[in-house]
Amino acid sequence: MKTLFNTISFRLFLTLLLVMGVLLGTYIYFTLQSQEEHMMTYLKINSSRLSDFIKGSTRYGMLLNRREDTHQIINRLGIEPGIEVIRVFNKKGEIMFSSLKEEIGTSVDMTAEACYVCHAAEKPIESVPEKSRARIVTRPDGHRSLGLINPIKNEVDCSTANCHAHPSETKVLGVLDIKMSLDQLDQNIQEAQDQVFAFSIIIILLINIVSAIFIRQLVHKPVHQLIDGAKAISEKNLNYKIPITSKTEIGELADAFNDMTDKLKRAYDEIKDWSISLENKVDEKTDELKRAHAHLIQIEKMASLGQLSATVAHELNNPLEGIITLTKLQVKRLNKDNLTKDDYENISQDLNFVAEESLRCGNIVKNLLLFSRQQVEEFKDSNLAQITERSIMLIAHHMQMHDIKLVRDFKLTNPIIFCSAAQIQQATIALMINSIEAMPSSGTLTIKMFDTDADHISIQITDTGHGIQSEIQEQIFEPFFTTKEDGKGVGLGLSVVYGIVNAHKGKITVDSVVGQGTTFNIVLPRENKNRQT
Repeated sequence: MKTLFNTISFRLFLTLLLVMGVLLGTYIYFTLQSQEEHMMTYLKINSSRLSDFIKGSTRYGMLLNRREDTHQIINRLGIEPGIEVIRVFNKKGEIMFSSLKEEIGTSVDMTAEACYVCHAAEKPIESVPEKSRARIVTRPDGHRSLGLINPIKNEVDCSTANCHAHPSETKVLGVLDIKMSLDQLDQNIQEAQDQVFAFSIIIILLINIVSAIFIRQLVHKPVHQLIDGAKAISEKNLNYKIPITSKTEIGELADAFNDMTDKLKRAYDEIKDWSISLENKVDEKTDELKRAHAHLIQIEKMASLGQLSATVAHELNNPLEGIITLTKLQVKRLNKDNLTKDDYENISQDLNFVAEESLRCGNIVKNLLLFSRQQVEEFKDSNLAQITERSIMLIAHHMQMHDIKLVRDFKLTNPIIFCSAAQIQQATIALMINSIEAMPSSGTLTIKMFDTDADHISIQITDTGHGIQSEIQEQIFEPFFTTKEDGKGVGLGLSVVYGIVNAHKGKITVDSVVGQGTTFNIVLPRENKNRQT
């Protein structure tokens, strides 16, 4: 019902029904009132004529004082249909003649409805206006009667008659009172009202049926077609067309709606094509950026490898010189003719030392090869502690050369994270090398690992070097930004570290005080979306 009430067609139909009901009801009311007044006027005129007829018929009998003739005339006319009573009062209120015999000789109350018109004032009026002679009386049972008084004036013949002459100064000798029943009139009025009401209801029903059909075809149906069209467009059905069945304003609106839909479809197609083209360009640029980023990582890796080469070469020279020296010494010992048991033991110890030093050299070379190799960025579960230890191994001799003291503080409950081990190793080596270079004449390098929370771990690399000025701390992760002297750096190290951490969905921050040292803090998630990709 609520939905029906909210429709334009129902509200239009309801408004039309109310307006038509009010107008037609008002018209019927005033029409019935006018009809009743006309019928009452017609009845009063006929009653007045009847009263004049009775007064004229009884005049001769009264003039000759032939009372029996007057009684006969009044009794005869009193039994006519619609006449309740005909009576004649004298000026004292006594009923001289009446169609009801029981009333003859009785007196009426001067304040009764028949007498009040003339006797309302202290002195009775001698001439009653025509319109005041009639009265409507309603009995307790609801029946109505029309009463009409007709004064009997004193004429010349009455004042000169021999039998019962009246004084000439008397103006009114009595009153003829006729009371007629209005039952037939009321019945006719009621029948007329019933017919008008029945006819009005039929007219209203017919008009409402025609109006409902008209509103449904010209308002309800076109409006719902527009609503269906709007819903179809909201559901991205831009091929929807509203049927145009008329040339009214609603038909023009439907035509404009279809035109708007065509323009929206063309605009949508253009935007869709442009979006597809833009996505393709974004994919191309993304691939280019990925290739450029991978190239930068490899460049930085080669640069770090170059920095390590000098120290690694020095580290390899020491065991190699020892190996060569011990090898030559063993050759000389073996060239002796008589070798003692102690000689064999010394040769065995020296050969074991040569084997250990050779193995150490082999490990250094192996780690360098692994570090320099361009690997696919494979994400897998890796041990962060082992990755960090391999990084420390690669820069261990670098720290010895600069008299750097290393402090480990590993407090991980679970060192396994999902990452690219090669990239994490590259990042930690780059940060450690930066820390060592910040402490050219000894210092302390502290490496901490701990659980940030249940899902993240932190790696902190702290040095006691010269620190970084606060005004440039926000720029140190920008590509090609460096504070090193010309030729000693290209400014890609920290930007590559930032890219690696960002690729692992992690964060890197720096906290540095000039003259006291610098701390790089890396927070990495144990899991990240790369596992799904």
